[in-house]
Order: sequence, then structure tokens, then C-alpha cells
Amino acid sequence: MNEFEKNVQCTRNDAVDSGVGFMVSFGFFATMFIIATLVKYFGS
Repeated sequence: MNEFEKNVQCTRNDAVDSGVGFMVSFGFFATMFIIATLVKYFGS
């Protein structure tokens, strides 16, 4: 066992962190898509 496995700094579940990261990135791109759709709709 190496030194990093013995001395763990964070014991939180990685699935929660990856889920939050996915939702943040999905929310960002969904917002960009909605803004672009509104610009196209009101621009025509």
C-alpha cells in the first residue's frame, strides 16, 4: 500500500462529485442552447 492510500484527505464518494460536475456542464451547455434558440426565434 502506498503513502497516498494510507493518508487519504477526502473520503467523500466520487460519484457525487462527478454527478455535480456533469450537471454543471450540462446546465451550461443547455443554457447556451436555449439562448441561441431564443436569438434565432426572435431574430427571424
